[in-house]
Parts: sequence; C-alpha cells; structure tokens
Amino acid sequence: MTGGLAHQVPALTDAYTPDRGDPAYEVTHYDLDLDYKVSTNRLAGRAVLDVTALHDVRRLVVDLVGLRVLKVSVGGRAAKWVHRGPRVVVTPSVPLSRGERTQVAITYAGTPGPVATRWGDVGWEELTEGVLVAAQPNGAATWFPCNDHPRSKATYRLAFECDTPYDVVATGALVAARARGSRTRRVFEQDVPMATYLASVHVGRYVRRALAPADVPIVVVLPATRERDVMHDLERLPAMTSLYETLFGPYPFDDYTVVVTADDLEIPLEAQAMATFGPNWLDGRRRHERLVAHELAHQWFGNSLTPSTWSDIWLNEGFACYAEWLWAEHADGVPVRVNAATHWSRLSHLAQDVVIADPGPDLMFDDRVYKRGALTLHALRVQLGDVTFFDLVRDWVASHRHGSVTTEEFVTHVETFVRETTPVDGDAGARRARELLERWLWATPLPRFVGGA
Repeated sequence: MTGGLAHQVPALTDAYTPDRGDPAYEVTHYDLDLDYKVSTNRLAGRAVLDVTALHDVRRLVVDLVGLRVLKVSVGGRAAKWVHRGPRVVVTPSVPLSRGERTQVAITYAGTPGPVATRWGDVGWEELTEGVLVAAQPNGAATWFPCNDHPRSKATYRLAFECDTPYDVVATGALVAARARGSRTRRVFEQDVPMATYLASVHVGRYVRRALAPADVPIVVVLPATRERDVMHDLERLPAMTSLYETLFGPYPFDDYTVVVTADDLEIPLEAQAMATFGPNWLDGRRRHERLVAHELAHQWFGNSLTPSTWSDIWLNEGFACYAEWLWAEHADGVPVRVNAATHWSRLSHLAQDVVIADPGPDLMFDDRVYKRGALTLHALRVQLGDVTFFDLVRDWVASHRHGSVTTEEFVTHVETFVRETTPVDGDAGARRARELLERWLWATPLPRFVGGA
C-alpha cells in the first residue's frame, strides 16, 4: 500500500448504504479492462474513471471491496492512496477545483467474492461453473472501483478476457471479440448512463437463442439442457414488451437479454437491459410469469428511471409489481382490481409500521413496500381515471428517461400533470392527488381499499 494520510470519509448522501459513495465528485464514464480466470476465480483489472469534481477537493473516495489496489494515478500522475475496508482514499498530487475534470486510474487484482450485508450477500458470486454479478444495492465495488451510489449514472466500456470455453455476457453491446489461444477477449460498450448497481457480467457455458417475432430484439442466454423449459416460459415475453410499450412508452434500450444460469437462484435479478433467472424460476410450467413481467418492467422503472436514493425504492418496485397485475389482466383475464384486492387484504393483516416513501434500510426490500407501492398506483389510477393515469405514467417516463428520480418529484409531477391536463378542476384535482399520495406513501396506516372498475 502506497503511503498517504488517512482522511476522514466525507459526509455521504445515502443513509441506507453509508459505507458507499462520495458526493465530492461524479463519474461520467468507466473504462474497465479485466482479465478473469474461472478455475482460480482470479480477477486482475485496470479501471479508468472519468470524474468531475463537484466541490473543491483534496481527495476522492473510491469504493472497492475485497480486492487489492496496486497502483493509482490522477490525471496521469501518481497519487497517494490508502485502502481501508471498502474505501480507497485517493489524494491527487494537486487538489481539484470545482468543475474540474480528470481521470482516476486504478490497477487492482485479487479473488473477488460477494460482500455480506444486512440484505444478504451481494456482488460477485461464483457459480458451480462460472460467475454472475448481482450488485443491488451496494455490490458493484466487489468487482470494479466505483462511486457506488444509485444516483451516480455513467457510460461504460468493459473489456473482459476469459477462458475461451466460456461465454461472457455483460451489460452493454458486444462491439468486439477476439480469441487468442485458450483466451477470448470481448469488449462491451454501454452508451446509456447506468447506475453502478445495474452493471453486470455473467460467465458460463451457454447457448444463445432469439425470441421472435419481437418489436424489441430479445436474446435468451441459457444452458443448452434447459432450452425447452426456458423458451416455453418466456414465449410471451415479446407480447409483454409490446404491452408495456403501449402503457409506459417506448422500451428504453436497444435490446433485452435474459440470462438463465445453470444454478438455481434465490430470486431473479435485474440489470440494465438484462434480467437473470435461475432455472428454478423457468421450469416449463409458466408458474412464475409474474416475475418475468416484474423484471421486464424494471427496464422502465429502476433502470431508465433510477432512484436518486434507496429510500425511493418503491418507485422501482411499486411500478414493477403493478406491471405484473397489468400483464395478468391483459394475458390471462385477471382484472387488476382482483389482484389489488387480494394484496390489500393480505397487507391489512400485517403490521402497519412501514412508510413506503422511506422504509429504512431494514425494510427496503420488504414485500409490503412492493405491494403497497403497487396499491398506491392503483388508487391513483382509480382517482384519475385510466386515460389520465396512463398519460401521466408515459409522461413521467419520457420526462425522466435515463435519469434519476425521487418520490417528491413523482408527487410534484402528478400534481403538475393533473393541473395542466384537467383545466376545469385542475387545482382541486392536483390537491386531491397529493392528499391521496401522502396517505399511501408517508403514513403508516393502510388506507381503505378502492377497487375501481
């Protein structure tokens, strides 16, 4: 470890993950050059971060967990650094002024693995044969140095060299591949700004299949032995995508990839323009199609529109759960009001102690946040009517495309939209909408159920 004084970590911006993120700077682009050996789970890499100082700063704090830093430079000059726990404190040779742009280059290596959190192990995870990355909420730093905060969105270039027998899938478009002996180097580019927790890579023995016809190109990456069951369970995914484009607006990315691992997984996972399932969720009986709908909906809600802080997670999960109900009505004739009534009844028998607009870190993945978030949207739809509600949702998605959002921004958007689109009753309608959202989002008692049509 190179010398340098250990500085106190600056005040952080997200209370749910206080050991991640530095508000002193933002990263606009990550250039990652990684070399990975499957048999030994050995990762060596060099990361170049294009950064902009948001304040006058003497040091930058970079997140990196479980891997060893070998060399650091800032603006092409060697920099002092101290690596303690998950934080690398970098001291440039010359302090940065507010608005100044530079590059931070970090060379590192080690044996990556998940980090233990209150939500379980997250990040880099070895499989029986291969690897996956499941980084939500704070596991990105297990495989590359980053400013790990949900609001920090950047473009990416990822060069990944690996043993040739294995396929590699990553968030971004594959723009180059070259085999040299027993190794293959692939280069992926992600031109749409992406939060660190949505960056992912998969290594495994896979085949690729296209789902067609589809308005959005859909590729399924899976073990050959699972093809029949998986393709049956994903058969309706193109129709699902078409429905969501009608309801939410255009699909926000160029394509969609579904990765199915050889190992069973506890839950499905989303990444940017990607979803991951274990074969236990796609077993040929279409029992878990709601989860296929849920992960697809995250491409709009969570990946294009990303929460500014983890307290805003209902904006991801409430919309994704409501999308499940919308698909069930469209595909199988189960009215949304039936699903809403069922889940309202279940919630009414549970503890009324969660504020879904700020559930706290221990409850951020609680099912009550997910389902009450969906019920909030249903109550708003009933109040506004279908035409206004879905026009509002499409406007919300379009207005914040590829950006970061907060709960208060959503409420303000609702107020403004209602006021501007219903001039006869605009002010009163906007006031009623805010009052409804405040009851559902910031109060603990479960509001009464309104079923709608």
